[in-house]
Parts: sequence; C-alpha cells; structure tokens
Amino acid sequence: MNFWEYLESRHQQLLTDTYQHASVVFQCMVVATALGVLIGIVTYRSEWAGNLATTTTATLLTVPALAMIGLLIPIVGLGVAPTVIALTLYGLLPIVRNAIVGLRRVDPALVDAATGIGMSRLSRLVRVELPLAWPPILTGIRVSTQMLMGIAAIAAFASGPGLGNLIFRGIASLGSKNALNQVLAGTLGIVVLALLFDAAYVLIGRLTISRGIRAGA
Repeated sequence: MNFWEYLESRHQQLLTDTYQHASVVFQCMVVATALGVLIGIVTYRSEWAGNLATTTTATLLTVPALAMIGLLIPIVGLGVAPTVIALTLYGLLPIVRNAIVGLRRVDPALVDAATGIGMSRLSRLVRVELPLAWPPILTGIRVSTQMLMGIAAIAAFASGPGLGNLIFRGIASLGSKNALNQVLAGTLGIVVLALLFDAAYVLIGRLTISRGIRAGA
C-alpha cells in the first residue's frame, strides 16, 4: 500500500502515538521550564554560580540520548519514567542559560527604582525582573521544545510513548511493505508537532510580551 493508504488504515494508532508524543514533550517542558527558571533565579547574581549551572546543564546535553535512557532503565525501569527524566534533563540548558542572560540584562536603574518605591526583593523579581527577562526565557523554551521533539523519538528504546515507536518498528522491519511508511509517518508526525508547538509559542509571545519590550529586544 502507498503512504496515504497506510495513513488511512492506521489513523487511530497514529493519532494515539501523536497525542502521547505531544503529551510527554509538553509535560517535560513544564517541569524543565520550572526547574530552569528556578535555577536561573538562584544563580544569576553570581558569576561562578551561573557558569556552574550553565556548564552542568551543558554537560548533561552531551550525553547521547540512548546512553542516558540506558543508564536510567536499571534505576527506574522501562516505560514513561526514563523518558520523562531524560527529556527533562535535556531540556534544561537553553532555559537555564537564557534565564540567566535575561535576568542579568535587566536595567539596574529599573531595579533601583522598584526598590525606591518600597518593593521587596520578591516583588521586584516577580513584577519587574522576570517580565523583562521573559522574551529570552521564552526563546529558550522554544529551542528546548524543538530539541525534545526529536529526542523523544528515542524513548521507544525504553518502551516509552510516542511516535518513536513507529520509527523503530519501521527500522526493525526494513524490507517489509510498510517499513518505509512507518518511518515516514513517525518522522512527519514529529515535524508537524514541532511546527505546531512553535506556532503556539509565537502566539504566547505576542500575548505576553508588550510591544515596548519587543521593540527594544
């Protein structure tokens, strides 16, 4: 059967795999964003702490995905757990780095002005510094999401969810009539999801970043 016939005959399974792929990436990005921004907040005031955070998360990113998941399997088993842990760790670097850079670029005069009107340190962070640092943080989130879309396909190695199962099944059955269709369906599904997520981030940026900040960026 050709590719379109394959899609029609397997559409239910394809939709399930696509949903699982999007779901696991979204959930890992939520956790990675929370952790990454928190690490940025804790470390941006200190040069050595910021460098340590960036270097550590960069080192995690150099570990091959198969190796990372393989190391996690004996600890947490097969399935969703190693996938979530690995993806969360891989998603940290762009968010941590951009959070640190964004917070350090906030104009000190604005922070002093906020202090002068009686804002506490927490209030300054939440109402002044984080909103001004949000554009680079959002850029880091976008980059992380694009990375995780591809890396999540490796989760099939650990019986994880997502479109990687299609790709792995196709590679394992090369020469069969549907092998290429499986690899192509999985690959195109990941590409489409990546584009949809990126479009959503563009919309979020337009809704959450003021025109003044966008113009000055």
